[in-house]
Amino acid sequence: MAVKISPYGTAPDGTKCSLYTLVNAQGVKAVLTDFGAILVALEVPDRKGAAADITLGYDTLEGWVKDSSYFGATVGRCGNRIAKAKFTLDGKEYVLAANDGENHLHGGVKGFNKVVWKAKPVTTPGARGVEFSYLSKDGEEGYPGNLACTVTYMLTDAGELSISYGATTDKATPINLTHHSYFNLAGQGAGDVLGHELMLAADRYTPVDAGLIPTGELAPVKGTPMDFTTATAIGARIDQVPGGYDHNYVLTSGGGKLSLAARVYEPTSGRVMEISTTEPGIQFYSGNFLNGSVVGKGGKRYQKHYGFCLETQHFPDAPNKPAFPSVILRPGERYTHVTVHKFSTR
Repeated sequence: MAVKISPYGTAPDGTKCSLYTLVNAQGVKAVLTDFGAILVALEVPDRKGAAADITLGYDTLEGWVKDSSYFGATVGRCGNRIAKAKFTLDGKEYVLAANDGENHLHGGVKGFNKVVWKAKPVTTPGARGVEFSYLSKDGEEGYPGNLACTVTYMLTDAGELSISYGATTDKATPINLTHHSYFNLAGQGAGDVLGHELMLAADRYTPVDAGLIPTGELAPVKGTPMDFTTATAIGARIDQVPGGYDHNYVLTSGGGKLSLAARVYEPTSGRVMEISTTEPGIQFYSGNFLNGSVVGKGGKRYQKHYGFCLETQHFPDAPNKPAFPSVILRPGERYTHVTVHKFSTR
């Protein structure tokens, strides 16, 4: 099945944007846009075969342009938080935008989710997708080096949406790309996600300070409300976590090879989502900052906990934490990262 391309408005810089629609043999539909390499919609059948869009977002390009929640976004150059919006690399200090209090978040004021990527449809036997490419220039948002990036989404007939990342640089630079969809497996706008049952393949997490910056500790989850080693409702112990979940989990796989990181089950629809990744961490965010002010698809207001994120990644503030797995990419090296979302029902 070919990739369907349709117009999707004009970006603030005057660039014409497009939508790319992928459909697989099971009736899963993924809609992407070259603005921000964003996943606009993801329609998945429930146990009765009725499809619903399970990602939060907007009906028009204008929504994504104004968005501050990172719905569906490709996040970069460095996802998550960097303490005090600065880091030192090879003896030189680099100062970034402080766009989250005193800290740097998700690539800065104009991160990868706010630029127009070049898009190329890709089809292979049993799969179809889009390869997005972008050159982040030396000094962009304060980062060193010209960073050439690709993000490729592929929808397979096996019920998988895979996201493959690649990058090269001409100067040493931090890179930590991730995908930031907010999921609600009952359907976007259908209520909160507190009844979703979550399993995380992680027996440790990185505790944070008041600014949500990791302390550097790798703490065990056992005996705490952070423990999702067995499937547990998101809302079962959320009242014991000040502010809700917004924490990086240390995957038992350690990263490097594609391994199961998370499984989510939504009882009313029967939808199941499994996430596998080559990354060493996954950020679990329970939609704590949603407050009903955002009007999303179909006029739905997104209230607190109306979506959850599972962002595969290296650990937050890694450029300032030498003990964490390194996020530094150097000339001659290639950054790669693969995350697969597999959908089924039960």
